[in-house]
Amino acid sequence: MVVPELRGWRAARPRLARLARPARDRLGRVVRSAAPRVVRLTAAARPRPGGPRTWQYTAGAAAAGLALAAGAVAAAGPWDSTGQRTAERDRAGAMERAGGADHGRGGRAPASFSDPSDASDASDPSDSGAGSDSGSGSGSGSGDGPDGGGAAPSAAPVLAAVGGGASVRPAAGGPSLASVLDPLLKDPALGARRSAVVVDAATGRRLYGQGAGDGFTPASTTKIATAVAALSALGPDHRFTTRAALAPGGREVVLVGGGDPTLTARRDAQGWAGLRTLADRTAAALARRGLTRVTLSYDTSLYAGPDLHPIGVNDNLARVTALTADEGRSDGSVGGPAPRAADPAAEAARAFGRFLAARGVHTADPVPGKAAARAQTLATVASPPLSAVVERMLTNSDNDIAEALARQTAAATGERTDFAGGARAIGARLAKLGLPLAGAAFHDGSGLDRADRLTPGLLTALLHEAAEPAHPELRPVLTGLPVAAFTGTLADRYAHDGAAGIVRAKTGTLTGVNALAGTAVDRDGRLLAFAFLTEGAPAPGAAQSALDKAATALAACGCG
Repeated sequence: MVVPELRGWRAARPRLARLARPARDRLGRVVRSAAPRVVRLTAAARPRPGGPRTWQYTAGAAAAGLALAAGAVAAAGPWDSTGQRTAERDRAGAMERAGGADHGRGGRAPASFSDPSDASDASDPSDSGAGSDSGSGSGSGSGDGPDGGGAAPSAAPVLAAVGGGASVRPAAGGPSLASVLDPLLKDPALGARRSAVVVDAATGRRLYGQGAGDGFTPASTTKIATAVAALSALGPDHRFTTRAALAPGGREVVLVGGGDPTLTARRDAQGWAGLRTLADRTAAALARRGLTRVTLSYDTSLYAGPDLHPIGVNDNLARVTALTADEGRSDGSVGGPAPRAADPAAEAARAFGRFLAARGVHTADPVPGKAAARAQTLATVASPPLSAVVERMLTNSDNDIAEALARQTAAATGERTDFAGGARAIGARLAKLGLPLAGAAFHDGSGLDRADRLTPGLLTALLHEAAEPAHPELRPVLTGLPVAAFTGTLADRYAHDGAAGIVRAKTGTLTGVNALAGTAVDRDGRLLAFAFLTEGAPAPGAAQSALDKAATALAACGCG
């Protein structure tokens, strides 16, 4: 199973404290209103003439505690009496299936990441040093394969047995979504073109639509499509393997890139695959063979075609190669735009050579090469599961991971592993899922290419698909979305407008382009999926604020 973003929540602890203060008065009122009942309960449990009775004290204390707990839970909502969010209970109960399933990935689940790397990206990536909400965080994450647990019972019978309803409650009477969203989406700050769609995540039923089928430049919301395509093609437990091989003849070590965009040369790998670990294992394997001096080459043949994105050299994205360490960053950063190595594969190989030398294995300067079919594998390191990689990509809007996943999807589906092949593979996977592709066009995996087109209808369909019980493999698409006021590219947004922790969304920003797509729990406890796409905004900050207001209004609405 996917564990919530522990690192992100720890980092957000000060925000949590601020956000919790308004709840104290509400809880205080609940406790004060419960006080008379508590007094009556404790009075009833006082010892009668004839001596104190321990069971009476216990019963009175328990009753008082239950009364206070019930009040606190009611105030904290939206929860039901079982301690489950009503939105989750209703959604699960609505799905009448013969049997449940263990959708967990077992073992230690990966943490999500909280590097807010694109809060202010507003420049066209074609300009030097500018880009869309781009970044890359580093953090811990690992996971094991699925366990052997048996299938769980269906949700509806279980919830009915504890008093839960078996169908999704309609929203309480209130204003229509159109009356709430229409005025907000007319804000001139959003630019000349805007579109929006809202659907019930449980049923997929459209609740609001404005230009639902219109194609827009989606910027980084493209990563939602990339994530769905990669997870459906490879599966959430897939790992990317980097290996060292001994060429026939026994004197050449080949570092073979497996397309792991999270491979790191840092001393503390924090759960990601480490180049130092690979050097440790390789040196040990060579020592067993009595080898202390070898030549070193590196193999990037997993990927084909040009490695430079059509936008050209840009701090938001390294050259896309099957072998890279720390995303080719040359400044030691872990997120956001940064200068990149001119040849990330050669830099990674040189680092590997230095690590081998420190372990007693001497090499010459590495050169490009290719591992022969008969080469013997000396050692390997593997990334965490794809589920963790997808979460990191979405939370931090990581362009390097996105382009790697596009090419990995191409490799898994028989397409050429270049930019065009990755784009074709994404479209083909979404078509296989039956998603509405009219008006959509893919040219890369990250959304940096302005020729990309998505519709709000497709984005909400992707989010609904990720929530479907029939597709548990897509769940990391939802769990990886940044959390308002807490994680990733939303860490510094929504802190004071009531939507903190309630809205989760992928941001998208290019010059004149602002987008937001994700989920929100509304006032009635319904989980809604939404997509807002705009073009022509005169000022990125004002457009971002206008989109945030629309998402906040959606969360606050008990709309019919």
